[in-house]
Amino acid sequence: MQLSNSIKMLRQKMLITQEDFAKELGVSPSTVNRWEKGKARPNLTAMKKLKSFCSKNDLPYEKIETEWLSHSEEE
Repeated sequence: MQLSNSIKMLRQKMLITQEDFAKELGVSPSTVNRWEKGKARPNLTAMKKLKSFCSKNDLPYEKIETEWLSHSEEE
């Protein structure tokens, strides 16, 4: 699965909007939208916030991290 889909599924699993997810992560809603559409990807700071969000909400993070790292290696 692609990182963009994993991020979207994570947000949808929590039943929150892009706006609320963005607030949780300290980014703009347009940033979350670009991540979910695969037009951008989280930077290291955002990944740390995603990890914290997953930990706080007892959600799996490893798959997202693996996909992010795999994408980084391709560049």
